Amino acid sequence: MAAKEHHHSKKTTYSLSSFCCLFLSILCFASLFLAFSLFKTSLSPPRPDQHRNFESERSETAEIKNGVSNSPCDYSDGKWIYDPTVRSPRYDKACKEIYRGWNCIGSNKSNGIDIVKWRWKPNHCDLPQFDPLRFLEDYRDTNIGFVGDSLNRNMFVALFCTLKRVSSEVRKWRPAGADRGFTFLQYNLTIAYHRTNLLARYGRWSANANGGVLESLRYKEGYRVDVDIPEGTWAEAPSFHDILIFNTGHWWWAPSKFDPVKSPMLFFEKGQPVVPTIPPDAGLDMVLKHMISFVEGRTQPNTIAFFRTQSPRHFEGGDWDQGGSCPHLQPLLPQEVEELFSLKNNGTNVEARLVNQHLFKALKGSSRFHMLDITHMSEFRADAHPSTAGGKKHDDCMHWCLPGTTDTWNDLFIAHLNNFKVPN
Repeated sequence: MAAKEHHHSKKTTYSLSSFCCLFLSILCFASLFLAFSLFKTSLSPPRPDQHRNFESERSETAEIKNGVSNSPCDYSDGKWIYDPTVRSPRYDKACKEIYRGWNCIGSNKSNGIDIVKWRWKPNHCDLPQFDPLRFLEDYRDTNIGFVGDSLNRNMFVALFCTLKRVSSEVRKWRPAGADRGFTFLQYNLTIAYHRTNLLARYGRWSANANGGVLESLRYKEGYRVDVDIPEGTWAEAPSFHDILIFNTGHWWWAPSKFDPVKSPMLFFEKGQPVVPTIPPDAGLDMVLKHMISFVEGRTQPNTIAFFRTQSPRHFEGGDWDQGGSCPHLQPLLPQEVEELFSLKNNGTNVEARLVNQHLFKALKGSSRFHMLDITHMSEFRADAHPSTAGGKKHDDCMHWCLPGTTDTWNDLFIAHLNNFKVPN
């Protein structure tokens, strides 16, 4: 009996052992299969339904702008949502105002079409795509001026192409000294772009053989910037336009143009050099102070003026002249945004938030200007620059593909505008 029980116990042990081995084998096989599947998935391109939504985080300068914006909603706090149902862009790649280097669809950029399928969704409200026909009707007999550098032209062209798609009768001209402008004849609505890099007048300066204040400080050449005189390209714009959108910033941190040693910015006020000499950031503060005052003194009481915040660049691995590139095909994640733009990291693209600090400070308390905050929403869009499709010798990670991100800027602009202006 004992032997029988021992045999039964031994048989049971063998059975349990066999079962455990079988179970472990199945578990190992399942683990290997799962690992292989995950590895294969990681190598496969994402399907449209696999696109991530990218939550935003407040920028380090958010608290500075409190009181500047009059919007009932903080449009800058939101996320990019991928919408695979978008079948076509807002306007065709054949729109003639699109600069060749920005025409990413025409240049066959690999994600040229995908760029327009991302929609910005504020967390506490909605930002609808504006209706161009409704806009033309609501703002007939209105003049709109974009004043600033090539990034404001980027935005101007996006608006023109959207409107041109629904209203083709236009007159091309240069109102109030503009670089370019168009009137939509059926609605008598004019939009114009006034090119200016610094807002203030500037030009080459060379030392005088007879000496002077700057010569005594051993300056031989540089750029004279008159902080209290607007550049002639836009000086008449405030009295001509009913709506104005200003920007400045990119040229203030441009050592390839304003080399601090070989060709520094030399600031003048009331015709006299500012001494001791000051760095560009202090010069920017002076220019903003004077230009804001200039605009406020020359606009009509019902004129609406916006100042657009800085458009972010997305150079990685160096600046534009150091082999920097922007290879992303999807928007960045929040942690990637902070890595690129945090003031603490002081990286290649820190310019955007630095400029905004000066803008928020200068515009606080302004009775005329409203802030058009496009910076944080745009910080995610490393995928939306022309990159190598721009046709330049270097990657263009500063301007934006058209159609693209600047179309969302116009949605934001018009959403703000509708809050301020009673349509005609």
